[in-house]
Amino acid sequence: MINEARKYQAFYTKSTPIVDYMVDRLLLSPTDKIFEPCGGDGVFIEAILDANEFASIDICELNPASVAVLQNKFSIFQNVSIRECDTLLDNDLSFNSNFGGTYDKIIANPPYGAWQDLEKRTVLKKMYPELYAKESYALFLYRCIELLKDGGILSFIIPDTFLNLHMHKAIRKHILTKTKIVELALFPSSFFPGVNFGYANLSIITLQKTSKQKDCLSNIFNVLTHFSTVEQLANINEAELKVYSFPQQEIFSNPDYAFLISDNSGISKAINNAVLKVGDIANCVTGFYSGNDKIFLQVNSLDLKNGKSYALVDPNKINREYKNTANILEGFEDEKYFIPIVKGGNTKYLKPEGWFMNWSREAVLHYKKDKKARFQNPQYYFRFGIGVPMISSSSITASLIENKLFDQSIVGIFPKDESLTYYLLAFFNSPTCNKLIRTINPSANNPANYIKKIPFIAPTDGQKRLINSTVQRILEDIATQGQYDEDIENGLNKIIEQIYGF
Repeated sequence: MINEARKYQAFYTKSTPIVDYMVDRLLLSPTDKIFEPCGGDGVFIEAILDANEFASIDICELNPASVAVLQNKFSIFQNVSIRECDTLLDNDLSFNSNFGGTYDKIIANPPYGAWQDLEKRTVLKKMYPELYAKESYALFLYRCIELLKDGGILSFIIPDTFLNLHMHKAIRKHILTKTKIVELALFPSSFFPGVNFGYANLSIITLQKTSKQKDCLSNIFNVLTHFSTVEQLANINEAELKVYSFPQQEIFSNPDYAFLISDNSGISKAINNAVLKVGDIANCVTGFYSGNDKIFLQVNSLDLKNGKSYALVDPNKINREYKNTANILEGFEDEKYFIPIVKGGNTKYLKPEGWFMNWSREAVLHYKKDKKARFQNPQYYFRFGIGVPMISSSSITASLIENKLFDQSIVGIFPKDESLTYYLLAFFNSPTCNKLIRTINPSANNPANYIKKIPFIAPTDGQKRLINSTVQRILEDIATQGQYDEDIENGLNKIIEQIYGF
């Protein structure tokens, strides 16, 4: 059974500065008809009624326990209507949205990632075919834009993942062509009591519905960032914040309608004007998974991070000649059947050897047949390339894949021109690359689809030779000394800055 927290994903808005900021952005008037699509514990409604106790308010809430709380709070208000219903599926709301909308103002903290059974998900996919049906907040946003009257205003607090992630391309297009963005505030999820997303921050987006697309695209809006305290929402002081002004047309013209927000205009230009991207000059693929690493994966030292959870590999069972094996994708029949594998972890240039995968013929047959295993992209196993961890704690990093197996926590990058390998290795470890990928995708995730979107600028022959020799020196130093001179790396970074222009 799905527990209530997972089913409803109700993170109630307990922050007064957040509530007041959002209510202020609605520009309430006495004649407004107001909608709260997921009433929760009613904090937005309380704030609205404090401003106008006669405000006409409709509330929908799916959770029966929350409905009871709302009814208890607002039973004395004849002007507040509360219904237990699913905003995304309700027929009355569907009727209203089909006829140009009903509400002047909508405010909400919609569910994020609320669980949906298969039947509901199937229905949602039919109702919202262009949207990513697994993410509930995007569905709520779309639904409520449709429920607004022309000129109506909406204010939502939602994760900032809609700004860039490929899965939210459709909702971005809908926002840009059906509304004028009034203001977008971006701040850490830790400002929201009880919530701290490791993968994303939060945003408050305020929109005004506009029936003419040309008016939407001619709009200019502000993005507010670099909040140090939640109290700054109560008194917006542009001198204390980073404020970016964007023509809506510019966002609409970006690849996938992405919001490319950066302190450096050169970064956005590089992304928008890129003739080539990493995906054009290299194959970017996800690696292997055994299906049960506790059985098939072993370590050469228990001192490795998380190494104590695995068995020690027998050195006599490690195959050091595997690179010369013609049918290596079939596995080994002799007693030397463990091979090195590259795993995740934020290590630059060269990872120390520590992890070994069972590559016996029997094990390989299991990997190919087992439903939990991922024998994916095998044509890239045991090739010379670059590995970028799927998740980075801070800056993106890259290390060599020296003709080894690599697992699914790694995006393997294999240049079509192998002579570019060392250049790309330096690039992916540079601040320049980090600025680009964090503008394309601000989250800590680095999946292949976003790696492919990074602009690629080829070095000159002279730059390439210098980079190659410098990277080789770094690799040699790591192999022989376990470390490298950071001044040498700084020199590499300066060359890459020159190539990219920022």
